[in-house]
Amino acid sequence: MQVCMLSFFLQIQCVRMGQMSNRDTNTDVILIGAGIMSATLGAMLKEVAPEWNITVFEKLNRAGEESSNEWNNAGTGHAALCELNYTTEKADGSIDINKAIKINEQFQVSKQFWSFLVENGRIQNPEDFIRPLPHMSYVQGKDNVTFLKKRYETMKQNPLFQDMEYTENRDTLKEWVPVMMEDRTTTEPMAVSKIDAGTDVNFGALTNMLFDHLQRENVELQYRRSVEDLKQKSDGRWELKVRNLVSGEIERHTAKFVFIGGGGGSLHLLQKSGIPEGKGIGGFPVSGLFLVCNNPQVAEKHYAKVYGKASVGAPPMSVPHLDTRYIDGQKSLLFGPFAGFSPKFLKTGSMMDLLSSVKPNNVVNMLSAGMKEMSLTKYLVQQLMLSKEQQVEELRTFIPNAKVDEWDVVVAGQRVQVIKETEAGGKGTLQFGTELVNAADGSIAALLGASPGASTAVHVMINLLNTCFPDRKNEWEAKFKEMIPSYGTALVDNPEMLRDVKAATAKSLKLDAELEVDEIPEVIVIETEKN
Repeated sequence: MQVCMLSFFLQIQCVRMGQMSNRDTNTDVILIGAGIMSATLGAMLKEVAPEWNITVFEKLNRAGEESSNEWNNAGTGHAALCELNYTTEKADGSIDINKAIKINEQFQVSKQFWSFLVENGRIQNPEDFIRPLPHMSYVQGKDNVTFLKKRYETMKQNPLFQDMEYTENRDTLKEWVPVMMEDRTTTEPMAVSKIDAGTDVNFGALTNMLFDHLQRENVELQYRRSVEDLKQKSDGRWELKVRNLVSGEIERHTAKFVFIGGGGGSLHLLQKSGIPEGKGIGGFPVSGLFLVCNNPQVAEKHYAKVYGKASVGAPPMSVPHLDTRYIDGQKSLLFGPFAGFSPKFLKTGSMMDLLSSVKPNNVVNMLSAGMKEMSLTKYLVQQLMLSKEQQVEELRTFIPNAKVDEWDVVVAGQRVQVIKETEAGGKGTLQFGTELVNAADGSIAALLGASPGASTAVHVMINLLNTCFPDRKNEWEAKFKEMIPSYGTALVDNPEMLRDVKAATAKSLKLDAELEVDEIPEVIVIETEKN
């Protein structure tokens, strides 16, 4: 009787402490976070290693709800067609387009993989996640116009950007960006470059398409599961402590390989993993706001993604842009982003995220970044103090007659910029990009950082697979080439293959089809989360 009572008492205590588990599993791969990165990696693994068992843990109720959500990012297929921060002017006055070439090549890889998925029936209806949309760069002022013209002349000579157009002519500008030219009285020089082959990408829709496909392939996707800890066992496998957020129970899950793709939440889990490669890395959260037009007549006049120049001290992710967007098949118009600040690493995160990420091994880098990035701090303070009227005043550099009551403020996603020591920048260097951190034994990898992130997800995951599974590299190469015809080839050096790739992806993804009048989505006012 005493033994039974003791057993009963211990069970009750375990339930109270959230330690009771009736679901401990052992699998090949665990993906943490159901965003575009995990979805892409899962889809690729099912092609190269279909026999592997994959489990996905997501703490929210559905996939693609944080950084991948269509309202939490700009929806730009980043290909360096319009983003001025990917091209810089060198001391001799020439334009360095090397980063633009790199980003464009990586986006071509993504389009090839998406085309493969469509052609092979893995996903359907590509028009539900990607649409053709002109990409434009816009500047004002004599010096900026001179820069943009030199940029155009340099990029035009490159096969990746040979379709670029340029104008300073006011009549042409009225055709390209009519809403931006209405009531424009200033005589200040202005110029626009344009490529019609740009895209608008709904990464939230794509994420859900990929997970629908993965679930049909018996990938187990578990929602309302929070990974609270992970450690490597003596046999090299990883054991994860996972809380069921519905029941409160703790589950134990073991896997040979773990991918941490939890957006801003990845840093905490990387730190908990204890791998040496994660030491010294910190993160700085930056939130964003967009203005969304609530007047369909205004939104209807614009059809492009138009990127301007970032303010002095602004991070690259804060380049102002006026975007046509297609969300759930409906057209809308957004302007932004405006930077904000929250100590949360995710929109659904904790106010303690930033503080709890500071560790003895990264505190020097964190403090050094604070000292080195005073201009960024000043910029963030200025942005936080902007009223809606002041935000609309910034919009008026794009749309001169913008009215305050025709625009609503929408809260966008949280981004965590990586802080680490680099050879070039020293301690506390703030990184503006996507960082892949993996253990030396290839058993675990984490993705950190921000833009161009989602647009280059396929390129990132190919690098991950080749790095973490080097013994499979030769075995998987043929499949990589089937999925990505340009695999192993620089398209910039092979214009004929570039033409073939562009034609094939445009056909598969329906980017070359002219929309009939009755197929063009109606501009409507979309109910959004407002600030």
